[in-house]
Amino acid sequence: LGSLAVVSVVDSFVATPKTYNFNLKSSRSKSTAMMTSAVNIELPSQETLDSLLSVAITASNQAGEIILGNAGGADVLKSKANSRDLLTLIDPLCEKTIRETVLATFPTHAFLGEEDVPPGKEASAAAIEAKLQQLNDADDNDNYLWIVDPIDGTSNFVHGMPLCMPSVAVAYKGEVVVGVIHDPHRMETFSAVRGRGAQMNGEPISVGQQSDIGDAIVAMGSPPAEESMKMSLAALPVLMPKVRTIRMIGSAALMLAWVANGRLTAYWEYDLSSWDVAAGSILIEEAGGSMTDLNDERWNLRTRKICGSNGGNVHKQILEALGEANVV
Repeated sequence: LGSLAVVSVVDSFVATPKTYNFNLKSSRSKSTAMMTSAVNIELPSQETLDSLLSVAITASNQAGEIILGNAGGADVLKSKANSRDLLTLIDPLCEKTIRETVLATFPTHAFLGEEDVPPGKEASAAAIEAKLQQLNDADDNDNYLWIVDPIDGTSNFVHGMPLCMPSVAVAYKGEVVVGVIHDPHRMETFSAVRGRGAQMNGEPISVGQQSDIGDAIVAMGSPPAEESMKMSLAALPVLMPKVRTIRMIGSAALMLAWVANGRLTAYWEYDLSSWDVAAGSILIEEAGGSMTDLNDERWNLRTRKICGSNGGNVHKQILEALGEANVV
């Protein structure tokens, strides 16, 4: 999106009150709704939210241009946790670009990018915990955290697959209030602001209407970590016969965005970091879906086991199937 498009995305939203009350109970199935607790989230001013969204879109577009400029594939700089967990020279370049764009407008905001953190789930869990603890002592004006995956789907990127993109989220007082996932290959910018709904290229989107697991297209990962891989393999023989089909696309950001606009019905994963999920989580909730852990507790920045779906009965059935497979 160019600068004019950024303005159109921001201006297309309708202003909402400062405090956002929403009920996470899905209207799809009153008897089987998964999320019933009301959540009260304090929001920044509407002007601030507009600025956050505009900068997030601009930064995502800039990183997307870098990705497109290297769309034929990239050399591996090094592997991280293992040979399936890759880093290229382009990942830190995209993160640097996003960081500089963010801090140019919001110099006091905290920033957490994937490339700042050593590999492994312990390190990523410690990193988000440290940032959240740091923000506990911040005043309202500085209680913002940008959570960024500069290239989600690095293995796809390395092999020249057009299934990789930046994922940018902003949390205020520990709650994600803005999320942007920009797919430069299809020029699709998915965005959400808390309380304003979710959009793709400025047009409203919503989750799919499937009400039974048998009609669901479910995405899952092919994770690099051994424990997550074992859980994914354990889930397949139980889940696959119950759903319409399963897809492994290799980008958490893209799968979450596609749940939000109904291309996928659900996406689950055994272990993901905050930067993998933050932007997609608000997209799904604002598009009318459910975003939880595997015990059906609402997702938060510390959550690592995730299930995002169109909500209702499908969400319940997927979690039941994962429980049947002892994926806990």
